[in-house]
Amino acid sequence: MKYSDGNEAKLGDYVAISGTYRGVVVACMDRDEYDEEHPREQWSYLGKGILVNTDFGGLVHYEDGSDDHFALVSRANEA
Repeated sequence: MKYSDGNEAKLGDYVAISGTYRGVVVACMDRDEYDEEHPREQWSYLGKGILVNTDFGGLVHYEDGSDDHFALVSRANEA
């Protein structure tokens, strides 16, 4: 999945959702990446997209972020 700016979604990304909400990517099915709390065995059935731990409703699965819905705020390894 790609964000509106063309960046590819990656595990640990901190994202803005609809300009109002925030979340962290805890699983990226497209890249076969899962954090320790959200293992592949539990979430890979979703098939594609990303799983985001949001500040408005907990875990939410998104399949497409190429519209203006998502914006990358920072990568996990950025200070």
